[in-house]
Amino acid sequence: MFSLSGKVAIVTGGSRGIGRAVAEALAAQGARVVVTYVKGESEAQKVADGIVERGGGAEILGFDVADMKASEAAIADVAKRLGRLDILVANAGIAIDGLLLRVKEEEIDRVFAVNVKGSLACARAATKVMMRARTGRIVFLSSVVGEMGNAGQAVYSASKAALLGLTKTLAREYASRGITVNAVTPGFIDTDMTTNLTAELKAKMLEAVPLGRTGRADEIAASIAFLCSDEAGYITGQTLRVNGGMYV
Repeated sequence: MFSLSGKVAIVTGGSRGIGRAVAEALAAQGARVVVTYVKGESEAQKVADGIVERGGGAEILGFDVADMKASEAAIADVAKRLGRLDILVANAGIAIDGLLLRVKEEEIDRVFAVNVKGSLACARAATKVMMRARTGRIVFLSSVVGEMGNAGQAVYSASKAALLGLTKTLAREYASRGITVNAVTPGFIDTDMTTNLTAELKAKMLEAVPLGRTGRADEIAASIAFLCSDEAGYITGQTLRVNGGMYV
């Protein structure tokens, strides 16, 4: 089950963390994966090299998702070179935390440019290809704070909440073309973004997680691999919560 053999997938922000785990999970199921990056070229190459060493297919591609023209050109190039595009996982994102009164305007603009405009740009480019094929899978990486909110993350949570509306709308727009669009909202996941937290803060956050532990990136990746499979063909416009019960 869940074979992605012969399919082509793009994972934005795939050089580390959840993006890396997603790229590896899709490749393990047989997909040829394009790992995108904006700064971490060497890290992205390590991900691709690791996939190839394990017998999979992968390559890297650098562009800024916040640049709509660059995003559309890059995705169109992938589809042309590889002959198809079956999967888009819009994972690239940034977080600039702080109370709203202290967040700078340019910081707000950058978060929305990457998290929202970047996802819109990549989805628009991907659907142009998928519509012709009359099949495709799009998954947006949102966040548990996009559903429940979190003090000190007004800008980040607003950007992630926007992806939930985008998911529902695109699911309706492209269902007739065989394209499914879903979102995944990770909870407290053990990634680079959480490793620098103090032990005290981690313990406090875990109090809100009924399962009593942080999640793993590969657990998020597994849920995404399912949503990208043929078996998930009747699931669209949905938000899959992978958060240990943090928000239900």
